[in-house]
Amino acid sequence: MFKQYDIIVVGGGHAGCEAAAAAARMGSQVLLITMNMATIAQMSCNPAMGGVAKGQIVREIDALGGMSGIIADKSMIQFRMLNKSKGPAMWSPRTQNDRMLFAQEWRLALEQVERLDFWQDMVTAITVKNGRVTGVKTSMGHEIAARAVILTNGTFLNGVIHVGEKQFGGGRTGERAATGITENLRELGFDSGRMKTGTPPRVDGRSLDYSKMEEQKGDEKPGKFSFSETKPLTVQRSCHITYTNPVVHELLAEGFDRSPMFTGRIQGQGPRYCPSIEDKINRFAERDRHQIFVEPEGWHTIEVYVNGFSTSLPEEVQYKALRQIPGFEKAKMFRPGYAIEYDYFPPTQLQLTLETKLVENLYFAGQINGTTGYEEAASQGLMAGINAHNKLTDKEPFILKRSEAYIGVLIDDLINKGTEEPYRMFTSRAEFRILLRQDNADLRLTEKGYELGLADEKRLQKVLEKKAKVAALIDELSHIKVRPEEVNHKLADFNTAPIREGTQLHKLILRPELNLDKIKRLKGEIDSHLNNYEEEVVEQAEIQMKYQTYIEKEKILVEKMSSLDSKKISPDFNYDAIKALSAEAREKLKQVKPQNLGQASRISGVSPADISVLMVYLNR
Repeated sequence: MFKQYDIIVVGGGHAGCEAAAAAARMGSQVLLITMNMATIAQMSCNPAMGGVAKGQIVREIDALGGMSGIIADKSMIQFRMLNKSKGPAMWSPRTQNDRMLFAQEWRLALEQVERLDFWQDMVTAITVKNGRVTGVKTSMGHEIAARAVILTNGTFLNGVIHVGEKQFGGGRTGERAATGITENLRELGFDSGRMKTGTPPRVDGRSLDYSKMEEQKGDEKPGKFSFSETKPLTVQRSCHITYTNPVVHELLAEGFDRSPMFTGRIQGQGPRYCPSIEDKINRFAERDRHQIFVEPEGWHTIEVYVNGFSTSLPEEVQYKALRQIPGFEKAKMFRPGYAIEYDYFPPTQLQLTLETKLVENLYFAGQINGTTGYEEAASQGLMAGINAHNKLTDKEPFILKRSEAYIGVLIDDLINKGTEEPYRMFTSRAEFRILLRQDNADLRLTEKGYELGLADEKRLQKVLEKKAKVAALIDELSHIKVRPEEVNHKLADFNTAPIREGTQLHKLILRPELNLDKIKRLKGEIDSHLNNYEEEVVEQAEIQMKYQTYIEKEKILVEKMSSLDSKKISPDFNYDAIKALSAEAREKLKQVKPQNLGQASRISGVSPADISVLMVYLNR
């Protein structure tokens, strides 16, 4: 039945979809195997994409030629740019999405990809010969040959669902767990661990009283993720905000003796930054309320996602407590919240390409690596798909540096530091976040995507035109002068100091009280001049001018870091021969096998003194 494929992708979640689409579009013959064709690209948890730092990742995926940004735009019901009150390095796009439409758009997009086949089955093992993967075995008894395999199993590996004292196997509610792969990989020498995540109850929106909640509308001028020609929203659906209270907390606490979290039935480590509601009221007992986001699941469905109320308490406890939340007094619950435990494989067992060190041409992407979130998974899937194709076609590995993308930060953190709890991306993890803004992801990465064969000629030309227009606008603004008598009366309106002599416009832009929108009002000819440029060009020019000093400082730091990255280290380097290295550094370096000195410097447990010793040794 099956020909030999170039690449088999196991799992049809966010990582699997990006991996399969990328590899097939680049020219590989790809087979996507999923346990249920009806749940490809399912939003297992909240119906949203992006958010703090995650939105930057989605824009990077899009700039490289991935699909997540386009799918998110086609299925969004609300758009918000978070952190607009802060500097542009913190701005993060987020969409509320139609859950069913998101999965449908992904499925339709995948079906349009040439060289991509589908098969519904459960993979139970990979096959290996002479240290190289040769294909997979399935529960239906098939052995399917492939030159490379990408595992993107999500929460399905030996998944166990917990609701109060009940527990049953499953990778997601209503779907069975995947068995066999963990045991197979352990036999091959891989280390595995256990993690836990959770999800809140879903309720009937018709039973809620929204008049008792705060309405949370989308942006007045909604943006979008993709740099392509997807359409922004003209109509949006609102979310709502409400709060728990002491009565809710008391009712929840009554179920603690039956909570799998507190009775020890859950052994896996849960996400630090997205705790369950019982964990919140236990850890933060001094707080008398916690925020609840009431999120619609689509344009037409009545189902509502209760964000902030993730729980694994018994259903009746969830129900009683839920009905004490303002607006939820008559709430009808569609399905209870639950916790899920699953197997993962510490990512220090991978190379920066996401290929495993133990088995050649075997790649891991997504929650199997200990990450959490659709966006982190999708970016890993994209990178694994790219690198699997490149390896099979004798091309150079595609590795993004920490200074080039949040995706680079994510993978570098995973490989060099590992993770013992579900990893979540934050802007604080990126030391070069002023360079890695959401607004310039296309300027940073589209040319790379074009060289890979993922971003098309039209995308590239659009980016080159944008670069040229931004440079031209900055140059023009730098040569425009304004006189005191022309602008001082308006500067006073903007609560900024008057000028005493003719001043170049770009100096005024540096003032924190001013932006280009206000500058437009200073002088009529400036207003008409700026109107000649697209909004994204004007925004980009303003950011580059306003934050030029900070951007230049970060570029200098990047150059210093790149000098360490240029010092290559052989994969078979003998660290035991360097007695001056600390014992911990020697152990970690042998485990990770860094490709260069820069990577070695970012490994947890390797000190600056160890790097100095290594540098001396390499210079010899």
